Order: sequence, then structure tokens, then C-alpha cells
Amino acid sequence: MNAPMKNIAKSEVVTLKELVAYQEGQIVSRTLAQNPAVSVTLFAFDKGEEISTHESGGDAFVTCLDGMGTVTIDGTAYDLREGESIVMPAGHPHAVFGTERFKMLLVVVF
Repeated sequence: MNAPMKNIAKSEVVTLKELVAYQEGQIVSRTLAQNPAVSVTLFAFDKGEEISTHESGGDAFVTCLDGMGTVTIDGTAYDLREGESIVMPAGHPHAVFGTERFKMLLVVVF
């Protein structure tokens, strides 16, 4: 059974970057959907915060909503600015770092 979207208004125009707030010295996340096929999460990274290197069982599609972050895939760093996206392939080591304060939408497809 698929879980519905949560933590987001339905039938209403929203601005994703406004749905998650920066907090000093932290990474804040807000899950919008989670089921065996897909995970949709918003993140707000304070400058200098990071999710250390790990691997995922699904392809992870990242879109920068605000600021600038660095995504590292297989040891190669990619700077992401507002409006830019990248796919972190399943089974490949990757990490995310808040080069500046940085908000992103993460969609993982399993």
C-alpha cells in the first residue's frame, strides 16, 4: 500500500523552499512521501553541515531550491545552485555538504 503525500497542502500552490526552515548548526528535513517505491524529502542545511558519504538503494534526484551545496558522487564534487539538479546513482557513494545555507528537494526512486 502506497503512503499518500504528507506534510504538504493538497490542491494548493506551494513554494517548496518555504516548507523547510534553516536552523543554526543543523540539517532540517521534512518528509513529503515515503513508501517502498519512492521517498520525497525537503532538506535545509546550515552552512558547513553535511550528510556524510553513504550509498542508497535507489537513484537519488536532488534539486537545489536555495543557496549552494556540494554533492560528491564517487569522489567527484559538484556545486549545485538554485534551480540546478543532479542524480546520485543507486549503489554509488555520495555525500551532501552545505557550502552555503542550502535547501534541496530529494526524490529517491527505488
